[in-house]
Formats: sequence, C-alpha cells, structure tokens
Amino acid sequence: MSRTQTLHSLLEPTVTGLGYELVGVEMVGAKGNRTLRVYIDTPAGVRVEDCEAVSHQVSGVLDVEDPIEGAYNLEVSSPGLDRPIFKAVDYDRFSGERIRLRLLEPHEGRRRIKGVLGGLDGEQVMVRDADGSELRVPLELIDRARLDLEP
Repeated sequence: MSRTQTLHSLLEPTVTGLGYELVGVEMVGAKGNRTLRVYIDTPAGVRVEDCEAVSHQVSGVLDVEDPIEGAYNLEVSSPGLDRPIFKAVDYDRFSGERIRLRLLEPHEGRRRIKGVLGGLDGEQVMVRDADGSELRVPLELIDRARLDLEP
C-alpha cells in the first residue's frame, strides 16, 4: 500500500465521522518543505470553518499515529472547481466533464491528455480528445487527474 493510500485509510474514518467526504490526500514538496493536502467535500460545499474543524481532528489523529516521518505542513481544503480525481469511481461520477491527465509514462505517444471524460471501463479511463478520437488510458498509468475548466 502506498503512503497516500495508508494516509487515506487512516484519515477516512475521522473525516467521514465528521460528516464530510474524504476526496483524497496527497503529499507534495521536498523533504523539509512538505505539505500534506487533505481534500474534503460535502453536497453543500466546504466553508473555512469546515476546513478548520477537519484540520483540528485530523491533526490529532496524525499526532497520535505519527505516520509521516519528519516535518510537514497540514492543509485541509475543498477540492475546488478543478477537482483532483483520486478514486476510480470518480471517473464514472464525473463522466461528461472535461479532464486533464498526467501520465507516469507515455501512452500512445502522449504523457498529457485533455478531453471529455467518458467514464471507466474496467481498469481503463475513457477520454474523448479534441479531435474526437477516444483514448483508453490504463488507471495504473495515471499520475495525476483533475477536472479541467478550460475548453
């Protein structure tokens, strides 16, 4: 299990217990300047007070469990309009929306893909690109995925 998967599993009961969806977690930055980002959401949206409440509880869990070696900053926020996609089910949930993918290695000659999300077919994400062709990208190749606000 990867570090982010471990953190997700550790934090999800706390976040959902507070009434929020844990959209995902990511660790960014280099040692000495790392940030743990925790994305939360609700059907009504996320306010600053929501982020503060989750931050307080998550911080307590992280202090007790101590799953991250060294110093880091904790950041709790809404996923925003250009929402990151962390879970496989979200590829179906946001089908029809514009998406940007960054791949771990080239697929069909491309490492970056933009287009309209067509959902998930087994272990492949379907994307219709600007010229109308449909690409099937294996989930395992996706490094980062976000909804795309630009046409």
